[in-house]
Amino acid sequence: MYTCDKQWLAQDDSQVGDEEASRRTQIMAAPATTPEERGEHRLQFAYSLWFSRRAPGNKPNNQRYDQNLKLVCTFDTVEQFWRHYSHLVRPSEMSGHSDYHLFKEGIKPMWEAGDEANRTGGKWIVRLRKGLASRCWENLILAILGEQFMVGEEVCGAVVSVRFQEDIVSIWNRTASDSQTTLRIRDTLRRVLNLPINTVMEYKTHTDSLRYTP
Repeated sequence: MYTCDKQWLAQDDSQVGDEEASRRTQIMAAPATTPEERGEHRLQFAYSLWFSRRAPGNKPNNQRYDQNLKLVCTFDTVEQFWRHYSHLVRPSEMSGHSDYHLFKEGIKPMWEAGDEANRTGGKWIVRLRKGLASRCWENLILAILGEQFMVGEEVCGAVVSVRFQEDIVSIWNRTASDSQTTLRIRDTLRRVLNLPINTVMEYKTHTDSLRYTP
């Protein structure tokens, strides 16, 4: 349903005639238009943005991690993304042990029981010196939304992790055993982040991550 802030109205309904009051009521009750009717540009997939923060000294575990995940927004058009993104705190301004997670709608940013899309997948990890996270994160999520990785549904999402000594960006994919696809993701990630050729990029399967999760 379409709604609007009454602050833009110069007069309330008690100060106008019946015809004008009726017109305003019809506008307020009008059904929501589609993104196309609003002139918005649909993304190929809908996405959800999550936020999490862990207190320093608290050891991570599956239950606490799930409880710390907070859904920020879900969007499926370019314009919706920018409306949300423009109000977000940038990674370089966040405190330590804070994370943003951008994932396709319906995929939760967890490897554990609860998300089949991540169960047999993995992630490319890039460790960054402090001061680079905001730029790299923006470049990465714009590349994902713009389908620059050219691997269809294989990309599940991305994470930026702010820590005290370094920051980390990672991109998650569905099928760790598909070496051709994982290498294509690696090469595209190197390009969109403009990484030097000697930058260390680590690939870790979620199965390996689970082995070291308490």
